[in-house]
Amino acid sequence: MLHTTPGLIDAIRARFAHVDTCPFQGPRVFFENAGGALTLKSVVETSARFAAIPDNQGRDNVASHALIDIIDTAKADLSVFMNAPTGQFFAGESGTELLFRMIRTACVNAPKGSKVIGSSIEHPASRSAARRWADIAGLDYVEVPHNDDTGLVTADAYRAAMTPDVSVATILHASPVTGMGMDVAAIAQVIRSVSPDCFIIVDGIQHAAHGQVNINSYGVDGYAISPYKVFSRHGYGIAWISDRLTALPHDQLIDAPADGWEFGTRDTGSYATMSDVVGYFDWLGARVSDVSDRRARIEAAGHAIHTYETHLTNAMINGTGNLPGLRDMDHVHILAGADNPAREGLVSIVVRDVPSAEVVSRLNEQGIRTHIRKADHYSGNVLNPLGLSDCIRISLCHYNTEQEVAQLLAAVNEMAP
Repeated sequence: MLHTTPGLIDAIRARFAHVDTCPFQGPRVFFENAGGALTLKSVVETSARFAAIPDNQGRDNVASHALIDIIDTAKADLSVFMNAPTGQFFAGESGTELLFRMIRTACVNAPKGSKVIGSSIEHPASRSAARRWADIAGLDYVEVPHNDDTGLVTADAYRAAMTPDVSVATILHASPVTGMGMDVAAIAQVIRSVSPDCFIIVDGIQHAAHGQVNINSYGVDGYAISPYKVFSRHGYGIAWISDRLTALPHDQLIDAPADGWEFGTRDTGSYATMSDVVGYFDWLGARVSDVSDRRARIEAAGHAIHTYETHLTNAMINGTGNLPGLRDMDHVHILAGADNPAREGLVSIVVRDVPSAEVVSRLNEQGIRTHIRKADHYSGNVLNPLGLSDCIRISLCHYNTEQEVAQLLAAVNEMAP
């Protein structure tokens, strides 16, 4: 849909900074989006504008009142973007920090001797927090194994490990190593069917850029994103929490409002840039659909993004023009399989007889930005069971093009022994 609408990809690319040129390297293709997506030009402008404002929230002056209104508007925008009509949004240090805080709060308020459940596919942001705070709170940690061949953890896998005494659960929405998206709603439903009052917290950091977040349909209590991975900037994270997670005793200042979860004065500019992000999805939705409702436009944008990114990953895997795809290159192995409908804009590969670090370096020399994932504390849980010490992650977003995919395929094809 995006690539079949004349001029739309060009209009999309025009809205992002450094879309085809690195300020340090020069011309380049950006396939490192899972490490941090490109930034909207409007976000850059908004950040600069708010960085110059000396006033803080909570004062009785015109500027302070305006800042409060901007934050309230951003929270309302996030509510529409993520379809969260209840609960609250707040900002923190990062997506990881917010996951730790939500998981910590759920664990220390859980009944002694109960259980925390999570999966082996999860990023350490949630796995580390769950293991640490389960131990401190005297809870048992239960790990649900993921499928090494598909790079997924399923609702059935959670069902096999669930017991009524599970009080806290974590779910990864999409893997930054395999690129596969999990069925959060189905997993949460299985958890609730066995333990209805369980607190369920979701790591949505990798998934958010693909534009399809629907918190109201998941039945969960917490959801975290990292805005720099969804077209905003570094320096903060955004969390949504349910009303019942909001109400749990949590870290806060003495005599502060009971529902407050933020520490100190937050950066109004960070909130304002989230309004820019939501506005971008709204703009895109209006160009791929005729719907008038804002949420419906955002859903249309998310659908179009997913469809186009699937088109790009299919081109990468199956080939484009006269170039063979990664699956047809004998020297390339694709993690989680060439035919995997759960894939979200990411293909991880290993090149036979060429160290992954060298592949990344050789691609970089040709102006193609990718990234190595090593079997370390970030990715070892996925790579070690596959017998891999590392892999090359090729991650794209909807502003990438088929021509850029062709450049990558030509470069990887040349690495054949």
